[in-house]
Amino acid sequence: MKSTISGLIALLLLMPTILFAQSGKVYDDLTLNSKILKSERKYAVYLPPDYETSNRSYPVLYLLHGGGDDQTGWVQFGEVQSITDKAIKDGTATPMIIIMPDANTGRRGYFNDVKGDWNYEDFFFKELIPYVEKKYRIKSDKHYRAVAGLSMGGGGTFVYALHHPEMFSSACPLSANTGPLTLDDARKQLTRDNPNLPDSVISNYYNSHSVLAMMNNMPDDQKKAVRWYIDDGDDDHLYEGNCLVHIAMRKKEIPHEFRVRDGGHNWTYWRASLPSVLEFVSQAFHQY
Repeated sequence: MKSTISGLIALLLLMPTILFAQSGKVYDDLTLNSKILKSERKYAVYLPPDYETSNRSYPVLYLLHGGGDDQTGWVQFGEVQSITDKAIKDGTATPMIIIMPDANTGRRGYFNDVKGDWNYEDFFFKELIPYVEKKYRIKSDKHYRAVAGLSMGGGGTFVYALHHPEMFSSACPLSANTGPLTLDDARKQLTRDNPNLPDSVISNYYNSHSVLAMMNNMPDDQKKAVRWYIDDGDDDHLYEGNCLVHIAMRKKEIPHEFRVRDGGHNWTYWRASLPSVLEFVSQAFHQY
């Protein structure tokens, strides 16, 4: 009897540890110094449940917020911790690290400015990725790296994976802002704040930042470089760009998954999208 009681006491003492081990951790007020942007940059990180008790390295998902949010958006409104914990526990997602950078401070957006005086994309690839992949136990090759994001971050997801297909195994744009659909649209947008831009600069920027233009110009040998999962609600105001990109990818025979579900441009939709994103990127992280 005494040994049974002792065993129960030991189990009760271990229960907080067991419960704690089933939950990942989120830190949402971390910083790194950027020489490129000449500022301290914030980011959030999700660490999987067994991160502190293992010595293994993990795949990584770069998860981008939308306009008006910051690195806390996916944490606070997207419920990234509870959703990812559940997906890992259920076996639909492999344990992974999730990096959520702030693209709302200083200037809003994930791209290099057309005038070259605010180069956020350079910061992302030359400073953020090397920093976090050294700081955390991240498997730093294409096979184990993915990118996803919503709205403005969906546009960032498209452009980052199209600019650097050698960096990402999967890309998951959600309700994405796909950029200008025509060169004339680009001209109107860019000259609104930069009235003296030469046409050659506008044309180059359009061809390198319009998702539709980049898909139409994709070389044949790059068609299968990235696994694509595109998701947009049937009531989303950005439906046109996403649908036109889907049609262009079909015509170009670029493999991708395209989902249209009931919903609009809101967190209710994106929270429901996240489990599918985690499952999709995990398929590439696995070995077959």
